[in-house]
Amino acid sequence: MAQRVLIVDDVREIVHGLAAYFQQAGFATIAAYDGRAALELFARESPDLIVLDLMMPELDGIEVCRHIRRTSAVPIIMLTARIDETDTLIGLEIGADDYIAKPFRAREVVARARAVLRRTSGSLAPANQLRGAGILLDVDRRSVEAHGKSVELTPTEFAILAALMRNAGRPLSRAQLLDAAQGDAFEGYERTIDAHIKNLRRKVEADPSAPQAILTVFGVGYKFNDQ
Repeated sequence: MAQRVLIVDDVREIVHGLAAYFQQAGFATIAAYDGRAALELFARESPDLIVLDLMMPELDGIEVCRHIRRTSAVPIIMLTARIDETDTLIGLEIGADDYIAKPFRAREVVARARAVLRRTSGSLAPANQLRGAGILLDVDRRSVEAHGKSVELTPTEFAILAALMRNAGRPLSRAQLLDAAQGDAFEGYERTIDAHIKNLRRKVEADPSAPQAILTVFGVGYKFNDQ
């Protein structure tokens, strides 16, 4: 059975264009043109993924996302017409899985949707071992190997790396990483994450000056490379 995508945008041309690409890729699509209609369709149709515009009449994308996250972990990709750090952080912090800035190519949205669905389909239970980019993190043993060598991490560094690897490919804000670490040393300052990321790169990257595993997402935070 085809996976169903709910596409929500007040610009009908955008909805129709995305729907055509998703259908060509084998998805079934549902369309809404404002936030209230989106919530009604979500409750009735139970889509597998939502592509959600940030700025809309009735209810904006932030409010729609917040309503949905009260009852569901369905993957949500936000569409935004501007790169605004505050809006992007809010979207990610309330539970959006990814965001794409306008203007975009429809094929990029479909590709990102596939990636999000792959990640969420394998995330029903926390993995005991996380692998990627030459790094092996063992959750039970609390050990890390990078490029074949054992690496010693502080508890805070371990928590941050585990959060990044569990969400490989998904940008995480500093606030999300701060929440994952929850160390006394943080004292609530999100920017302290930058110092720990610098230390992590020094320990786990083959070349810390050109990181390939822990990538900076400008205006958002960091992500673990899932390629």
